[in-house]
Amino acid sequence: MKTELRVAAYAVCVRDGEVLLARWVDRAGVKRWTLPGGGMDHGELPVQTVVREVEEETGYVAEPTALLGIDSIRRDWLRRLAGPGDWQGLRIIYEARITGGTLRNEDSGSTDLAAWHPLESVPSLTRVELVDIGLQLWRDRPPLGHSPLHDPANG
Repeated sequence: MKTELRVAAYAVCVRDGEVLLARWVDRAGVKRWTLPGGGMDHGELPVQTVVREVEEETGYVAEPTALLGIDSIRRDWLRRLAGPGDWQGLRIIYEARITGGTLRNEDSGSTDLAAWHPLESVPSLTRVELVDIGLQLWRDRPPLGHSPLHDPANG
């Protein structure tokens, strides 16, 4: 079975009771809100990744201010020619503040829209689970940086 590891960095940017989100478009065209961020390039530091990705997806310059936590997910997948696989995503989640730039949408990337959303409206958004994980880490600040939302012991 083929294994694949993807390391990515994401930002939780909250100001004035709103959170900055990017709308991710999957391969099937399904659109869901996510935290701005994405895959780390070889040789890149995670803090560089999150700054680059926030700018690419939202137009903003972000300054990471705290490491909130690290989340890990696993999925089985089946590729037409490659056969079955075991995919793992390691997601490094930072708190960040916006220091410059102008809100804009990403051109020809994995997201198509960037917007601020009131924190109280997040539960009604069509979103990926990473939004909930990131906001919980931001609120709770667990000492080990682990979200119980992805704890296998919690079912």
